[in-house]
Amino acid sequence: MEMLKIANRTFQSRLLLGTGKYPSFEVQKEAVAVSGSEILTFAVRRMNIFEQSQPNFLEQLDLSRYTLLPNTAGAKTAEEAVRIAKLAKSSGLCDMIKVEVIGCDKSLLPDPVETLKASEMLLEEGFIVLPYTSDDVVLARRLEELGVHGIMPGASPIGSGKGIINPLNLQFIIDQSSVPVIVDAGIGSPKDAAYAMELGADGVLLNTAVSNANDPVKMALAMKLAIEAGRLGYEAGRIKEKNYGVASSPLTGMITS
Repeated sequence: MEMLKIANRTFQSRLLLGTGKYPSFEVQKEAVAVSGSEILTFAVRRMNIFEQSQPNFLEQLDLSRYTLLPNTAGAKTAEEAVRIAKLAKSSGLCDMIKVEVIGCDKSLLPDPVETLKASEMLLEEGFIVLPYTSDDVVLARRLEELGVHGIMPGASPIGSGKGIINPLNLQFIIDQSSVPVIVDAGIGSPKDAAYAMELGADGVLLNTAVSNANDPVKMALAMKLAIEAGRLGYEAGRIKEKNYGVASSPLTGMITS
């Protein structure tokens, strides 16, 4: 299976895993391990990354094994997103950032205008920029034209578990993009993750589907396998659908009475 490449970095795993809302540090650590994920994302504003007296998940992991992807969750404007990104970078965590600017508090859908603006500002600052967007095909193209290093369209609203509700738009985004397309938000089950990969996505980012599962560790493993299977299926090339049945065995050479 081909490796995932983001900017000048390569990864074996195509599963990007969020680190929030796990029932305990122990479960979180085990789920991260079995997932095989090499990229972990977290909300900078929900962690005190400078306060050593307050434990956080970063202290529970061997950080030499992972690439951290801080996100700007909580930002409502481009300026807020840039401030959060600079805070993460100044802590020495990573120069790769997931741009998240929410425009609707009820649906938690991203603000397209502020996302575009924040991405442009962060590119000028030298960040590796991965913007979280809706499944807006034109916005995805505009972001790539800016020079972002990947597009992260949502499958459905954050944490909804509804899976891919608009596969056509997602397919359009994948087909037009020359940078990685990582499906982000709304994944509910392994079948959703496999479907995203079968459509040609380069990766899947998820959190709630694992952290809120009855058994997060088993679900993390299931997502790992689903993403691998979906990617292999995409690379192999599925058969074309037909309206009628077609014999799976050759008709020549059959014994006749």
